[in-house]
Amino acid sequence: MTLEVIHYPHPTLRFKSKTLKKVDADLIKIADEMLDQMYEKNGVGLAANQVDLPIRMFVANPTGTKGDGEEFVILNPVIQHPKGSVSMEEGCLSLPGVNGEVTRPKSIHLSAYDIKGNAIETTLEGFLARVFMHEIDHLDGTLFFDRMSDVNVAVLQPELDELETVFRSQQSTGTIESDEKLIENLSQWTEKYC
Repeated sequence: MTLEVIHYPHPTLRFKSKTLKKVDADLIKIADEMLDQMYEKNGVGLAANQVDLPIRMFVANPTGTKGDGEEFVILNPVIQHPKGSVSMEEGCLSLPGVNGEVTRPKSIHLSAYDIKGNAIETTLEGFLARVFMHEIDHLDGTLFFDRMSDVNVAVLQPELDELETVFRSQQSTGTIESDEKLIENLSQWTEKYC
């Protein structure tokens, strides 16, 4: 299976991902391919929704460079105890060319599992915390501009409209299936893993 990063307004980006109940060799391959896609597109994180998979999994490497820094494959993440507040510009592989200032907590407590089934309980701070929060937002169907003020979203609106126009035009030519069909396709994954 070949994974590709999907672009806004693909409906899977708004799908609330389902909790993973099992890990198999295929899922491990998917995680590896997600890391490859992330590096290829110069990202620091990639959620399963972004490759059209409705499962609670994301990959990350805050350096964005293969072979440098630490790679993470995170399953079923839950955030608690957010502390502080810091603003920083964010972008997204599913919204190419769109960036905006997003305010997020400075530190969070993460409960999750790694790909081997080991429990993770840790406090994250700084840029790594931001990367994880951005990806967990994806798993909840939230995009970074949803966390911005209406005034700042209005500035991005022409770029968002352009992405929407391109996507709908691909649907009208049959290059991309209808929203209904795309959502229907997700059930094979939720039946297999959730």
